Amino acid sequence: KEAGCRDEQSEPLLLNITTEQLPAGTNTADGARLDVSARSFWTPLDRAFTDIRVLNPQAKSNCVPINQMYRNHERQKKNMYMQRVLTVEKATFTPLVFSTTGGMGEEASKFYKHLAGKVSRRTKQEYHHVISYIRRKLRFV
Repeated sequence: KEAGCRDEQSEPLLLNITTEQLPAGTNTADGARLDVSARSFWTPLDRAFTDIRVLNPQAKSNCVPINQMYRNHERQKKNMYMQRVLTVEKATFTPLVFSTTGGMGEEASKFYKHLAGKVSRRTKQEYHHVISYIRRKLRFV
Protein backbone atom coordinates (compact mmCIF):
# COMPACT_ATOMS: atom_id res chain seq x y z
CA LYS A 1 0.00 0.00 0.00
CA GLU A 2 2.84 2.41 0.84
CA ALA A 3 4.15 1.95 -2.71
CA GLY A 4 0.83 3.07 -4.21
CA CYS A 5 0.00 -0.35 -5.66
CA ARG A 6 -3.53 -1.72 -5.79
CA ASP A 7 -5.11 -5.13 -5.91
CA GLU A 8 -2.19 -6.87 -4.18
CA GLN A 9 -2.60 -10.64 -4.10
CA SER A 10 -0.61 -13.50 -2.62
CA GLU A 11 -0.47 -16.63 -4.76
CA PRO A 12 -2.76 -15.31 -7.50
CA LEU A 13 -4.30 -17.92 -9.75
CA LEU A 14 -3.26 -17.53 -13.40
CA LEU A 15 -5.84 -17.58 -16.17
CA ASN A 16 -6.17 -20.95 -17.89
CA ILE A 17 -4.59 -21.46 -21.29
CA THR A 18 -7.15 -21.64 -24.10
CA THR A 19 -5.76 -21.48 -27.65
CA GLU A 20 -2.47 -19.72 -26.93
CA GLN A 21 0.68 -21.34 -28.30
CA LEU A 22 3.44 -21.00 -25.72
CA PRO A 23 7.11 -22.04 -25.92
CA ALA A 24 8.27 -25.42 -24.65
CA GLY A 25 9.05 -25.31 -20.93
CA THR A 26 6.23 -22.89 -20.14
CA ASN A 27 4.03 -23.87 -17.21
CA THR A 28 0.69 -24.47 -18.93
CA ALA A 29 -1.06 -26.22 -16.05
CA ASP A 30 -4.57 -25.19 -15.11
CA GLY A 31 -4.53 -23.76 -11.61
CA ALA A 32 -0.95 -22.46 -11.90
CA ARG A 33 -0.05 -19.74 -9.41
CA LEU A 34 2.70 -17.20 -8.94
CA ASP A 35 3.77 -15.77 -5.60
CA VAL A 36 2.57 -12.14 -5.74
CA SER A 37 0.74 -9.77 -8.07
CA ALA A 38 -0.16 -6.09 -7.82
CA ARG A 39 -1.46 -3.32 -10.05
CA SER A 40 0.49 -0.12 -10.70
CA PHE A 41 3.90 -1.40 -9.65
CA TRP A 42 5.96 -0.76 -12.80
CA THR A 43 3.44 1.45 -14.63
CA PRO A 44 0.02 2.84 -13.72
CA LEU A 45 -2.81 0.26 -13.84
CA ASP A 46 -0.65 -2.52 -15.31
CA ARG A 47 -0.55 -5.78 -13.40
CA ALA A 48 2.84 -7.09 -12.28
CA PHE A 49 3.53 -10.69 -11.25
CA THR A 50 6.52 -11.94 -9.28
CA ASP A 51 7.74 -15.38 -8.37
CA ILE A 52 10.28 -15.88 -5.61
CA ARG A 53 13.09 -18.41 -5.43
CA VAL A 54 15.53 -18.75 -2.56
CA LEU A 55 18.66 -20.69 -3.45
CA ASN A 56 21.54 -22.13 -1.49
CA PRO A 57 24.75 -21.03 -3.27
CA GLN A 58 26.68 -23.85 -1.60
CA ALA A 59 24.44 -26.60 -3.03
CA LYS A 60 26.16 -29.00 -5.45
CA SER A 61 23.69 -28.01 -8.17
CA ASN A 62 24.96 -24.41 -7.96
CA CYS A 63 28.58 -25.00 -8.99
CA VAL A 64 28.98 -21.82 -11.06
CA PRO A 65 30.04 -18.26 -10.13
CA ILE A 66 27.40 -16.49 -8.01
CA ASN A 67 26.33 -13.97 -10.70
CA GLN A 68 25.81 -16.80 -13.19
CA MET A 69 23.90 -18.74 -10.54
CA TYR A 70 21.41 -15.88 -10.12
CA ARG A 71 21.04 -15.49 -13.90
CA ASN A 72 20.44 -19.24 -14.33
CA HIS A 73 17.67 -19.26 -11.74
CA GLU A 74 16.10 -16.08 -13.17
CA ARG A 75 16.17 -17.63 -16.66
CA GLN A 76 14.51 -20.81 -15.36
CA LYS A 77 11.66 -18.77 -13.86
CA LYS A 78 11.32 -16.69 -17.03
CA ASN A 79 11.20 -19.82 -19.19
CA MET A 80 8.39 -21.19 -17.04
CA TYR A 81 6.21 -18.08 -16.71
CA MET A 82 7.25 -15.05 -18.80
CA GLN A 83 5.41 -15.83 -22.04
CA ARG A 84 2.31 -17.06 -20.22
CA VAL A 85 2.10 -13.86 -18.17
CA LEU A 86 2.77 -11.61 -21.17
CA THR A 87 0.43 -13.45 -23.56
CA VAL A 88 -2.43 -14.67 -21.38
CA GLU A 89 -2.41 -12.26 -18.42
CA LYS A 90 -1.30 -9.22 -20.47
CA ALA A 91 0.95 -8.30 -17.54
CA THR A 92 4.63 -8.13 -16.57
CA PHE A 93 6.68 -10.81 -14.85
CA THR A 94 9.71 -10.39 -12.60
CA PRO A 95 11.55 -13.36 -11.11
CA LEU A 96 12.90 -12.53 -7.65
CA VAL A 97 15.91 -14.72 -6.86
CA PHE A 98 17.58 -14.53 -3.45
CA SER A 99 20.29 -16.59 -1.81
CA THR A 100 20.34 -18.00 1.69
CA THR A 101 23.50 -15.94 2.27
CA GLY A 102 21.68 -12.62 1.76
CA GLY A 103 22.39 -11.84 -1.90
CA MET A 104 19.92 -11.26 -4.71
CA GLY A 105 19.79 -11.47 -8.48
CA GLU A 106 19.76 -8.51 -10.84
CA GLU A 107 15.97 -8.63 -11.36
CA ALA A 108 15.36 -8.65 -7.59
CA SER A 109 17.76 -5.75 -7.15
CA LYS A 110 15.89 -3.70 -9.79
CA PHE A 111 12.59 -4.62 -8.11
CA TYR A 112 13.82 -3.52 -4.66
CA LYS A 113 15.17 -0.22 -6.01
CA HIS A 114 11.93 0.54 -7.84
CA LEU A 115 9.87 -0.36 -4.76
CA ALA A 116 12.05 1.82 -2.53
CA GLY A 117 11.74 4.73 -4.97
CA LYS A 118 7.94 4.46 -5.03
CA VAL A 119 7.69 4.27 -1.23
CA SER A 120 10.18 7.13 -0.81
CA ARG A 121 8.25 9.45 -3.12
CA ARG A 122 4.88 8.52 -1.66
CA THR A 123 5.88 8.80 2.01
CA LYS A 124 8.37 11.67 1.57
CA GLN A 125 11.08 9.63 3.30
CA GLU A 126 14.67 9.60 2.13
CA TYR A 127 15.44 6.82 -0.36
CA HIS A 128 18.41 5.38 1.56
CA HIS A 129 16.28 4.97 4.69
CA VAL A 130 13.53 3.22 2.72
CA ILE A 131 15.82 0.83 0.80
CA SER A 132 17.62 -0.06 4.04
CA TYR A 133 14.29 -0.78 5.76
CA ILE A 134 13.05 -2.93 2.85
CA ARG A 135 16.28 -4.95 2.76
CA ARG A 136 16.08 -5.59 6.50
CA LYS A 137 12.41 -6.62 6.43
CA LEU A 138 12.59 -8.82 3.35
CA ARG A 139 15.76 -10.77 3.94
CA PHE A 140 16.22 -14.53 3.87
CA VAL A 141 18.72 -15.39 6.56
